[in-house]
Amino acid sequence: MTAVSAIPVAADVLGPDLEVLPLPDVAERLGVPITRVHQMLRDGQLLAVRRNGILIIPALFILDDVIVKGLSGTITVLKDSGYSEDEILSWLFTADDSLPGTPVDALRGDRGREVKRRAQASAF
Repeated sequence: MTAVSAIPVAADVLGPDLEVLPLPDVAERLGVPITRVHQMLRDGQLLAVRRNGILIIPALFILDDVIVKGLSGTITVLKDSGYSEDEILSWLFTADDSLPGTPVDALRGDRGREVKRRAQASAF
């Protein structure tokens, strides 16, 4: 029997006012089983944090009942550059005056190419 890998969980670096969704709500919005959301987290398509014992994701990661276009690719670029899940979440939600706004706002505004370029440039 093969063991299921653990769901990666980032430190809660999110602002307390940021709207978040527990995983069952994410599954409902995406129209997929909760096990598929777990797999998306293991595959790095989404990032989760634990708050008050509950796994949550930022509501901004979902737009019109789908994962925001470009989010998964951006996460992959940052992971490949050595960023931890905590650092990726911080990066996505840190305002950048030259975007303007945060990278996650830019992704939601269909500026994924610019966000991915910045993610590649920020590699260390």
